[in-house]
Amino acid sequence: MTAAEFTAISKEIPVLPGIYKYYNSADQLIYVGKAKHLRKRISSYFYSNQHNKKTIELVKKISKIEFTIVDNEQDAFLLENTLIKEYQPAYNIQLKDGKGYPYIVIKKEPFPRVFLTKRKIEDGAEYYGPYASLASVREIADFIRETIPLRTCTLPLTDKNIQAKKFKVCLEYHLGNCKGACQGLESAAEYANSIAQVKNILKGNLSPIIKEFGEAMKEYVHRMEFEKAAQYQQKIKNLQLYQAKSTVVNTKTGSVDVFSIVEEKDQAFVNYLAVNDGSIFLTKTITLQKKLEETKEEIFPFAIAQLRDLFKSQANEIIIAFPISFPQTAVKLTIPHKGDKKKLLDLSQKNADHFKKAFAAKQLLALNEKTTDEKLLILEQLQSDLQLSDIPLHIECFDNSNLHGTNAVAAMVCFKNGDPSKKDYRKFNIKTVIGIDDFASMKEIVYRRYKRVLDEQAALPQLIIIDGGKGQLSAAMESIVTLGLQGKVTVVGLAKNKEELFFPGDSESIQLAWNSDGLRLIRRIRDEVHRFGIGFHRNQRSRSAIQHELYQIKGIGAKTADLLLKEYKSIKGLKKIDLKTLESLIGKSKAAIVSKAIQQL
Repeated sequence: MTAAEFTAISKEIPVLPGIYKYYNSADQLIYVGKAKHLRKRISSYFYSNQHNKKTIELVKKISKIEFTIVDNEQDAFLLENTLIKEYQPAYNIQLKDGKGYPYIVIKKEPFPRVFLTKRKIEDGAEYYGPYASLASVREIADFIRETIPLRTCTLPLTDKNIQAKKFKVCLEYHLGNCKGACQGLESAAEYANSIAQVKNILKGNLSPIIKEFGEAMKEYVHRMEFEKAAQYQQKIKNLQLYQAKSTVVNTKTGSVDVFSIVEEKDQAFVNYLAVNDGSIFLTKTITLQKKLEETKEEIFPFAIAQLRDLFKSQANEIIIAFPISFPQTAVKLTIPHKGDKKKLLDLSQKNADHFKKAFAAKQLLALNEKTTDEKLLILEQLQSDLQLSDIPLHIECFDNSNLHGTNAVAAMVCFKNGDPSKKDYRKFNIKTVIGIDDFASMKEIVYRRYKRVLDEQAALPQLIIIDGGKGQLSAAMESIVTLGLQGKVTVVGLAKNKEELFFPGDSESIQLAWNSDGLRLIRRIRDEVHRFGIGFHRNQRSRSAIQHELYQIKGIGAKTADLLLKEYKSIKGLKKIDLKTLESLIGKSKAAIVSKAIQQL
């Protein structure tokens, strides 16, 4: 849909809050959004010049617009989340989590059974969950089984059957795991009280059960039935231990939801801690895939709403680290700066950070664990995606490093057959460029690298990656042209942050699928050249610093300074040695001068 086509229908769009839906030419729902002012928000897609490429691409695909008017922003927010969850439009943020979560079910039947299930059906039963992991829900189920005697059989325990004495107690009764409701040894009212206790455990509300068990223990002591009193005492200890395992804050904190978010390129990771009575009873971190370069402030409310809905949260307070627009007015938003709530927020942030690192490590591991044939398939796919004439079995990647504008250096890493070839890595001190000039530096190192390759008649790579935008790519191409390598090698630029690939002279970039193995390989190569380059840069800065400091010491010449630099690498290293060792290296008088000087540094 063009701006002119939109103008023709724009007056039909109301100036009211609501949600809007974009459809493509195949009548597929591709995007859902919410707005306080529908006409103004939808118009911004067609009239603004500030859009990124993904949004421009979305607008090109819009064939039909539908909208739904609602009473307020809160209703728009809820409806938007419902529609995204149901239809998962291609251009909306997506939760990358297709797991089936387990539940604990309390069946709707006489003397209800309590057990685990992964199937939630409309059968009138009560379902608790979903739980984030099978291990955690099994632990809860085992604890319930050990603490509260309930039946596990499937017998139809109707009043008629029990009165007719159709059933006999089983081994579970004799083991103390069931009170024998099948033979009328436990009344329906007593069993219902046990089910109420189960519900409290599932809600994380242990205090009433501990209180009830405490009263029962005292009653048995009063009756001098010390064996039964000891059983209840042990149950109280188990409850307190179970509570202590997850308590991280003061129980006065009550029921709260804690959320934190970290970002990495086109992905965001959101951690959720569900807290009840000061105990964390659920923790979950999910991955979200950005589709239109959404901001953190746009992603976060969506994720919070989806997670609260998924795990059926009833908490009236949400703890977060920064302000967001969250239209559910019944929920209080808290940004703590100290105290127990801040500790919870810090814990959530720590979990999100760890998940992000683990996610990156898994991606790297997935590449490392591939067989030679699988790696060849990745390279063949990369050849197809980039339309290369040859399979890129040999890839080299360049990056400049001049942190804080000092010690301009550069690095090149080499990958062969999809794996690092560390013996072919190269470091470059910039020689011909005065000051910090990334373009000129890139031109220099590319020229030096391939001039030497030509002189030594070594093999050229099939693919050269320049870590930088169009400017750095153009600078590299000047050297490629000068060396007569145009047409003999393929050179691409990798734009910072966006992971877009540019070919020389092209105005449009190529974006590989965010989860493709080809892009993962390119990310790995980019990260490796960053690591290698930054490490070299730090060494050079450290070397420069010690050179500067040693050469400033009066009474110490250049040869002595060079000797110390070669032997001890840093001032920190020099400070660790004793005076006698220093004397044996440079003599007694010089050692005294150096020792006195370095203690003042």
